[in-house]
Amino acid sequence: MSRALVILRRLQVRLGLRRDWYLICLGAGVGVVTAFGAIAFMGLLHWAEDGFADLQGRWAWWLLPIPPMIGALITGILVHRFAREAKGGGVPEVMDAVYRRGAVIRPRVAVVKSVASAATIGSGGSAGAEGPIVQIGAAIGSAIGQWLRVSREQAGTLLGCGAAAGIASVFNAPIAGVFFVLEVLLRDFSIRTFIPIVVASVFSAAVTQSVLGRNVAIFDVGAVREQYVFTLWEAPSYLVLGLLCGLLAVVFIKALYKTEDLADKAPLHPMLRPVAGAFLLGLLGIAYLAIVAAAGSPQTLPGFFGNGYAVITELLNPATFGVVAGEAAANVPAAAPMVAEEGSRLPTALWLLLILVACKLVGTCFTLGSGGSGGVFAPSLFLGAGAGAAFGVALDHLGLLPPGVSPASYALVGMAAVVAGATHAPLTAILIVFEITRDVYVLLPLMLAAVIATTVAQLFLRDSIYSLRLRRRGVLIGTAADLSILRRLTARQTPLSPHVAVHSSDALGRLLELHRDSNVVDFVVVDDAGEYLGMVTGQDLRTALIEREAMPLLLVEDLMRTDLPTVDADETLDTVMDKFSRHDVSSLAMTTAAQDHAGKAGEQVLGLITRAKLMQRYQQALREM
Repeated sequence: MSRALVILRRLQVRLGLRRDWYLICLGAGVGVVTAFGAIAFMGLLHWAEDGFADLQGRWAWWLLPIPPMIGALITGILVHRFAREAKGGGVPEVMDAVYRRGAVIRPRVAVVKSVASAATIGSGGSAGAEGPIVQIGAAIGSAIGQWLRVSREQAGTLLGCGAAAGIASVFNAPIAGVFFVLEVLLRDFSIRTFIPIVVASVFSAAVTQSVLGRNVAIFDVGAVREQYVFTLWEAPSYLVLGLLCGLLAVVFIKALYKTEDLADKAPLHPMLRPVAGAFLLGLLGIAYLAIVAAAGSPQTLPGFFGNGYAVITELLNPATFGVVAGEAAANVPAAAPMVAEEGSRLPTALWLLLILVACKLVGTCFTLGSGGSGGVFAPSLFLGAGAGAAFGVALDHLGLLPPGVSPASYALVGMAAVVAGATHAPLTAILIVFEITRDVYVLLPLMLAAVIATTVAQLFLRDSIYSLRLRRRGVLIGTAADLSILRRLTARQTPLSPHVAVHSSDALGRLLELHRDSNVVDFVVVDDAGEYLGMVTGQDLRTALIEREAMPLLLVEDLMRTDLPTVDADETLDTVMDKFSRHDVSSLAMTTAAQDHAGKAGEQVLGLITRAKLMQRYQQALREM
């Protein structure tokens, strides 16, 4: 045991602190360390963005694929040589560590993930920082847990502390960071887990705000919607938006994993697959620039490159849609000029928004499906903002947009809806979109669309964009995981309790004597050949004791239950669990087929299998995953 842990535990004993307080203190420490790690990661990311933007500004348009290819090559080398678990989004890898690896993540993952993700996103790869910072923070929390040699349970909590702290720091969203970990990563809302994670998230956000000297939302929409009032008449339009965003999330998930399958089959070295994806991304960017130029809205860099925050910010600004919505637009942002056109150009604006959404979806598949390093959260926000804005513009064109309402409100609601549909985590989606925009005026329609999108997405896919990756690896979580584990185990693999056999003709008083002598609760009834006839349970015996005056007159056969099933040694534990659920007993007899001297088939009792032993075996299997 490390010296640091010994010192901490001695201090814990001297101060009279419970173990929960000890874990809370560790959570605070994880939050502080993760905050500095997140600040370093974001600094590296901004440096990479500035460097590659300078390259793209100097080169001709036909060289657009080169910067993403350079970043992808750096990513491919780092991931393949040093930490292959740093490939892709990062969140599924953290979930895999929680469910299969005892919450252990190699410390080097934090460094490799930071550099690889900065190279991917900074060079123009279509991905976000959410997945990377979750994995970076989780790796920091896991490293601290490994250093202090904490228990498996505490290691999982510290890993969650790091993940929540990372989100709190990068997105300035401490509440969403907590609920992302509880709802998506750990699926554990117990107070023992909740408190340390809250502490870590708060400390991380506080340190980040203190170091950077600011406390602002990523998409600060200001007071642009202060006069907005959600009415019942708008509910149908937001319901439809939620439905469409749920379908969009399903398409996004399926397209991403289909691209990954195709990339895995490509006859390329794993290090070069991200480069191929970046090349395709560059070609897509060239095609997009040609389309918008032909539509009269020339751009120098595709809006769907990188994390896309600039475009999202503009789509959330009602001024972007000023002329379209019949209002004055004082400042028309440059990245979305196709929207703020005269009324006659509205259909073109709508098509360009839809093309932008399609390019973001395909570009993200090229980037992450080929092995790039980055998260799916920012692309989901982009898809939602673009789809929501397009939906709002369409409503305005049809004359269905209420007076004073901008398509920007639909863009914001669409963000939460696509995130909820992709992650199957509506609570996290609602909270994080609220925290990164700090817009309370569309909170009600945002909640409505998020739950509708989640419901629609779950109708088509039982797994989220995160858990589907685990399922493809054969790792199941939640109820499906429980059933899978039980199906892999047989009753033979569960320790048996010794049984006490009695005969049906024995006096009931004999059971009381055996209970006093051996502390047995359930009795197996056998015939003269020792073959199973039935059972007398402790509950039946306690019921008989109510009428003590009748005890001398009763025999075992009067209380014997013949309705209880037996358990075969080769039965899987899911079947055994089903038998226990149908009969309110604490134990069942395990038997094996036998024949007596006359050749008559019967059941020989091997022992008792109890609910407690069965659950212990299940928990052991979970720990061994």
